[in-house]
Amino acid sequence: MRTYKSDAVIIGGGLAGIAAALELLDAGKSVTILDRDGEENLGGLARESFGGIFIVGSGEQRRAGIKDSPQLAFSDWCSFAEFGPDDHWPRRWAEAYTHRCNPDVYQWLKARGIGFFPVPHWVERGQFTPGNSVPRFHIVWGTGRELAVQLIARLRGHANAGKLTVHFNHRVDGLCTLMGDISGCSGAMEPDGEPFEAFGDCLVVAAGGINGNIERVRRHWHADWRTPPETILNGSHRYADGRLHDAVQAMGGNITHLDKMWDYAAGVHHWRPRKPGHGLSLVPPRSALWLNWEGRRIGPQPLVTGFDTRELVTRICAEERQYSWQLLNRKIALKELAVSGAEFNPSIRDKKKLAFLRDLLFGNRWLVDQMLGNCEDFVVAGSLPDLVEKMNALQGDDAVRLDAVSEAINRYDAQIERGETFHNDEQLRRIAYVRQWKGDRIRTCKFQKILDTNALPLIAIREFIVSRKSLGGIQTDLESRVLDPAGRPIPRLYAAGEATGFGGGGSHGLRALEGTFLGCCILTGRAAGQSIAGKAST
Repeated sequence: MRTYKSDAVIIGGGLAGIAAALELLDAGKSVTILDRDGEENLGGLARESFGGIFIVGSGEQRRAGIKDSPQLAFSDWCSFAEFGPDDHWPRRWAEAYTHRCNPDVYQWLKARGIGFFPVPHWVERGQFTPGNSVPRFHIVWGTGRELAVQLIARLRGHANAGKLTVHFNHRVDGLCTLMGDISGCSGAMEPDGEPFEAFGDCLVVAAGGINGNIERVRRHWHADWRTPPETILNGSHRYADGRLHDAVQAMGGNITHLDKMWDYAAGVHHWRPRKPGHGLSLVPPRSALWLNWEGRRIGPQPLVTGFDTRELVTRICAEERQYSWQLLNRKIALKELAVSGAEFNPSIRDKKKLAFLRDLLFGNRWLVDQMLGNCEDFVVAGSLPDLVEKMNALQGDDAVRLDAVSEAINRYDAQIERGETFHNDEQLRRIAYVRQWKGDRIRTCKFQKILDTNALPLIAIREFIVSRKSLGGIQTDLESRVLDPAGRPIPRLYAAGEATGFGGGGSHGLRALEGTFLGCCILTGRAAGQSIAGKAST
C-alpha cells in the first residue's frame, strides 16, 4: 500500500484546496494534496468557470460610481438567504465574507497577478425578495481558468514548493483514526485500484459538493421544487458525488442543508460531453420569450434572467412538464446569447481585447453558429409554423401548440409596436430597467420584436434544469474546523469550499448572490490553512 505523510493532507485540488495549501506553505508546513482528477484538471470546477467573484468596495466599483459597503452587502445577503433561526454558522460566514471579501479575496488575488473586467455586472437583483442593491459581480480577466492557472503557478513556484506533493487520480473513500483522533485518509488510485493511505497532523476536506451525483440531487430535491424533473443535466464537477460528506459524517461531522442547491433553469446538452448528462448553462436572453412545454408564455409574471435564479427554477418545476422553451430570433441571439464558463468565452479567457470588442459590437456570431450547428436543443426556421413543427419533432410529440406560441408572440410584439410610453408588459419594464446599467445595456436589445423580418431566422431553445452547486454541506466554524451536531470542533479535521456549502454548512441560505462561490472557496480555504498553521505553531 502506498503511504504518504505530511503536516497537512488536503483532499481536493480545487480552488479551496489550493488556497489552503498556499497558506500552509507560507507557514512552512509540508502539504499533501490528493486529487481524484488528472493533472490537467488541477483547479477543479473553478478552472471551467466564467470567473465571476462577488466583491464589496472594489476599485472597479468606485471607478464606476458605485457606492457599496459591507453592511449593505450583508443586508442584501441575509435578505436573499432567508436564514432560519438555527442558521448560526451560515449567518456568521455570510457576515465574514461580506466584511472580508475585499482584503482577503480581492486584494489577495490582485497581489497574485489577477485582474478584473473594468465594469462589474449586476446579477441577482431580486424579484419578490430583494437581492443585490448594486453591481458586485467582478469578472476575472481571463475567466476562472486564469484564476486557477495563476494560483497553481504560485503553488509550483512557492519558496517552500519542496514541501508540497500533489497526487492525481487518487480517490479518497474514507477517513482514518488513531487513538480516537483523525489521522488521515485512505482510498484507491484510479483506474487500477491500488490502495493508498495519507497521514497528517491535520486533514482538510475540499472535495466539492454533491451536485455531480444526479441521483443524490434527486434524493435531496428541495420541497419548493415539487418533484425532481425527468431530465436533470449535470453542470457540476463529475467527482462532486458526496463521497467525502459520507466519510465526514461517519466520523461524527454535522452535514446540513443538502436540499439547498444552486441549479439553473436554462441547461442544454453539451455535444462533446465529458461526463454523463453533461449540461451547459446558458445565460438566458432577456429579450426571448420564455415558454412552457406546450408553448404558452410562462406567467402571469414572465420569466426574465438576472433577478432571481432560484425563482426561475421554481416556476419551471411547477409546470406539468419540467422543461421549457425560449423563443427568439437571430438578432436577439447575436446580442444576448451567452454560455456560462470559460469554454465558450474565449475572448475573455484568452484575454483578447479586440476579439471581445468585436463580439460586443457585432454580436457573438461564432457562438450562435456553433450552438445552432451542434447543440441538439436548438432549432431554427424561417417561419413560425416551421419552427413549431421542428420543436415538436425534437421533443417527439405534438405538445407545442402553434396557436399558443402565436398568441404569446403577437401579444408581445404588439406591446413593442405601441411604443415605450405605452409598454404594459413586465418583461419590457425589466428590460428598460436593466438597460439603465451600462454593464447590461451593451448586452441587452432595446425592445426587439420576435417576428421582425429583419431579424430572422427564428430560434427556439429547449432548456432543462441543470445541476450546478451545493449550498449545503459540512458544518464548519470560522476557522474552517468541522463541527459535530452539538457544535463542537472535531480535532484535526477541517473542511473548505463547496464541501461546506461555501462555509458553515450553508452560508448562502436559500439563494446565492452569484460570484460568491469562488470567493467563498478562497476565504474558507485560506481560513483552514491559517487555522492549521496557527494551531501547529502554538
